[in-house]
Amino acid sequence: MNKDLYIHNTISRKKELFEPLNPPFVGMYVCGPTVYGEAHLGHARPYVTFDVLYRYLQFLGYKVRYVRNITDVGHLVGDGDSGDDKIAKKARLEQIEPMEVVHRYANSFHHNMNQLNTLSPSIEPTASGHIVEQIETIKQILENGYAYESDGSVYFDVLKYNETYDYGKLSGRKVDELISNTRELDGQEGKKNSVDFALWKKAEPEHIMRWPSPWSDGFPGWHLECSVMSTKYLGEHFDIHGGGMDLLFPHHECEIAQSNAANASDPAKYWMHNNMITIHGQKMGKSLGNFITLNELFSGDNKQLEQPYSPMTVRFFILQAHYRSTLDFSNEGLQASEKGLKKLLNTTKTLQGLTYSGQFEEDVAKTEEKVNKLMADCHEQINDDLNTAQVIASLFELGSVANSVHDKKMPINALKPETLEKLKEHFKVFVNDILGLQEEGADSEKNEITEKLVDLVLQFRQQAKEQKNYAMSDQIRDALTAMKIKVKDSKDGVEWSYE
Repeated sequence: MNKDLYIHNTISRKKELFEPLNPPFVGMYVCGPTVYGEAHLGHARPYVTFDVLYRYLQFLGYKVRYVRNITDVGHLVGDGDSGDDKIAKKARLEQIEPMEVVHRYANSFHHNMNQLNTLSPSIEPTASGHIVEQIETIKQILENGYAYESDGSVYFDVLKYNETYDYGKLSGRKVDELISNTRELDGQEGKKNSVDFALWKKAEPEHIMRWPSPWSDGFPGWHLECSVMSTKYLGEHFDIHGGGMDLLFPHHECEIAQSNAANASDPAKYWMHNNMITIHGQKMGKSLGNFITLNELFSGDNKQLEQPYSPMTVRFFILQAHYRSTLDFSNEGLQASEKGLKKLLNTTKTLQGLTYSGQFEEDVAKTEEKVNKLMADCHEQINDDLNTAQVIASLFELGSVANSVHDKKMPINALKPETLEKLKEHFKVFVNDILGLQEEGADSEKNEITEKLVDLVLQFRQQAKEQKNYAMSDQIRDALTAMKIKVKDSKDGVEWSYE
């Protein structure tokens, strides 16, 4: 099996051969959600993207520790270190405790991720559960001379840091330009420079979420939590740090600065960022009125939607584009994804039903060659910076061969028996295990039970036909059709597929 996985490293701005720090162990950290509202379409992309990476690394034989945090404190309205904590603001509006908000939307997020068939991370720590560790890291940064206290708050000294390190190496920004382009913002009174960011904020009297510290009763800055939790669970220098492109600056830039200031080490060897999902060319946002939650997508309850779209359709839609390219939402795109997904899943099922007969025909060996090349292409494409779009295209080409054999347009012995079995396994591995695509509403075990039940019902239908009870036979077929199960009678027997 080829383990030469190349990924685009944001910090070097080029594709690099992935070489884990301590093979076969891989440490991966992905920035998780701030749980103050329902997850939206934009949230689906990073978690589906890094779910595929997680699945693929495990397929390659690595032991992966996947850490994804939950931001439940300290995420302010803007990057000016001012305004309300989003969770506290929601709690005040609804007159409930902040942790009630956290619990409600964390549960909703996890439900949506299960619907999208993303695997649970190895560890999912919360910011509020690591206040002590964040305070200790601030102490270390202060001791190392890269932070300063101001009226109960603690700020990171970017100019001091930039004397020794390169603040901006991830995003390509220069400190001088950042200072000249920064407009005056509220909440900057205690800073030496506008580019400095909060490590600890003194809480105003009305601020709900607060903890005691050596500097004040307050709360940690947003950027600090990821530095602290990634270090705790993955070490000072781990393999992969991922997230959306919108986190590249300032969040991930600040993480690099904090880690160097505290531990004299960059936190991650590889940085990976997925691009955004747009709607009709515009960035998704509530202010633009084009905000669609995942629950709305799945139910169809949004004026921009022509119909409901299943979680697997949304997952397939995301994977049809390279993770670093912009992906534009449209009803037409999702409807095309719905058809493509059904075709791919039906091909997977068709393949499993093919049985070999006869001997391999040397004169049609070109088919054998084509199938082997396409299977090899899938491995090369997933190794080439997770190019799921090209993998799916190759799977469709392989599917056309499988369907030709099934429809008897091509003899089954155009493939060697071992190649046919390899093709069956290839589809199962890539479609189900790596891309994470499955029949709707069921995990693999439940889906196997469903298929057995359908086969059993079709046996009863066959008995009805043999007894010339055609009314019962038609009734069973119509009932299955109503459940979107297509039944096809042929001279070789009966076949069925999901519509």
